[in-house]
Amino acid sequence: MPSAPARFPAFSRLLHWVMAAMILTMLSIGVAMVVSLGNYHVLVSIHRPLGIAILLLAAVRFVNRQLSPPPPFPATMSALERRAAIASERAMYGLMFLLPLVGWGMLSAARYPIVVYVSLHLPFILPHSPMLYAVLRQTHTMLAYLFFVTFLAHIAAILFHTLIVRDGLLRRMAP
Repeated sequence: MPSAPARFPAFSRLLHWVMAAMILTMLSIGVAMVVSLGNYHVLVSIHRPLGIAILLLAAVRFVNRQLSPPPPFPATMSALERRAAIASERAMYGLMFLLPLVGWGMLSAARYPIVVYVSLHLPFILPHSPMLYAVLRQTHTMLAYLFFVTFLAHIAAILFHTLIVRDGLLRRMAP
């Protein structure tokens, strides 16, 4: 068995796992909002502030990533696997920013209030436009599906390296 790879710093690992839980929650709430109209208003009241929290933490995580570069990949990873890992990480970072911003824009275009907490509301960032709302709603949905697929690919790659290759890749980010 190859030697264990270097680990991410503790703060990077904390951000990763907190955001992973938040993103899984968001994806679950998104699905539940579509299939459970009876609970829609409760779910959306959780979905909106959680999306803003993800946006803020994505910014913190991005800055942290610039200040604390990741440890090297295990030597067992091919050049193609490394490129795929980097591409999927960039895609997930992009989607962590893009999904909440598109959601915020969508709600702004519909003039729905964006309640963060009780009386704390976000300003509208786009003009009122039912057509823009419809386009952004569809875009938000498609981006969520893309994020879900990217997330599944990320998990599949980690499981492959943990269970098949056994190169300790998961230990880089393990708590």
